Amino acid sequence: MDEKEVLHGYVIDSHIWVGHKRICFGIAEDQTIEFPYMMCVYESEGYMYPVCDKLHCFDNFPEAVHAYANKISESAKELEDRRAAIVGVDDPSCLKAEDVVDISWEDSIKGKVVAVKERSLTHGYEDVINKRLIPALGEYEMEELTPMILQRYIVDLSQKGNTKTGKGLAPNSVSCIILVLHSSLSMAYVLGLTKEIHVDKIKRPKTSEKPIESFTKAEQKIIEQAVLADKRDKMFGIILCLYTGLRIGELLALEWSDIDFTKAELSVTKSCYDGQDENGKSCRITGTPKTESSKRTIPIPKQIIPHLREIKKRSTSKYVVGNGSKIITVRSYQRSFELLLQKQKISHHGFHALRHTFATRAIECGMDVKSLSEILGHKNPTITLKRYVHSFMEHKREYMNRLGKLF
Repeated sequence: MDEKEVLHGYVIDSHIWVGHKRICFGIAEDQTIEFPYMMCVYESEGYMYPVCDKLHCFDNFPEAVHAYANKISESAKELEDRRAAIVGVDDPSCLKAEDVVDISWEDSIKGKVVAVKERSLTHGYEDVINKRLIPALGEYEMEELTPMILQRYIVDLSQKGNTKTGKGLAPNSVSCIILVLHSSLSMAYVLGLTKEIHVDKIKRPKTSEKPIESFTKAEQKIIEQAVLADKRDKMFGIILCLYTGLRIGELLALEWSDIDFTKAELSVTKSCYDGQDENGKSCRITGTPKTESSKRTIPIPKQIIPHLREIKKRSTSKYVVGNGSKIITVRSYQRSFELLLQKQKISHHGFHALRHTFATRAIECGMDVKSLSEILGHKNPTITLKRYVHSFMEHKREYMNRLGKLF
């Protein structure tokens, strides 16, 4: 294979796709660059499936192809080895779902068929397999697992999937189960362990949107006064959420170094959640924010800055919401907030209601949806509009009533 063929893109050794990538960063022809790359693939039924998500770029490409071919082909060959290890029989259709779904999901993670954060993998998706899919569907042989059976299973989850209450699971929980199911069965098909099952055709049961729960202006004022009267500096985080829209994980992971007092702004670069260490003990785990768009810089109202300065002077913790050398867990801070509301006789809406209250007040003050979306860390303004459509409508109605006074 000569260099010209490589640049046009070919599959070599049945496992390596090599070609070139063109990037245009202007209009003129000399503003277009091309660079060669290769990636590991797996071929099945005439389709190519990427095994790794990284594009391997080289300056000296032809030599690099042959030097790297053996190494990268081993990665793709893993799929064949996995299949042989699982199957061990001539007819994979007689395999039971529990023999396939777990290992197929693991392969879909390794092959980056679906991107999963470590937190979600540990605390969510593995539970879906072990506590949901295998108990409910594990005894089915793969050839028996039809879209109709899967659809009935999803409907049951939506109607009575909560084992504690007997009620239906939340829409997000159902979507999570469908995601794992889809990814596992898709990888099982690639591995040749099952016929293609069109999981993408499963209909999610219709659900009514829950109304956004936020505090009234009067309730917000009571909460603020109670926080300022509290001698514990850690409670000021509640006010910080009311005026920045931070999520609780983002608040507790916020360090003093993340606040620029000169510019009056804070940077969200981390988030945290309650988990377990390697010994099984409860602990707080810090990682990346919820999504890439969650990494953001938020202006802090100038009225909040003096309070933060005073708290920093007294603080012996690197965290804005700290308690000396002790780490405050998400659950313990939620509990502190619950107790504050109980003491003030305010209905408890959950800690996230502080974020909703911030968004509601921002809309009432006339903030545009794009700015609000960026401050909240939403992926796009459409999400913000959909979530706070009622608040935006009330805001528009207020403006229309002002306009009507001219009549």
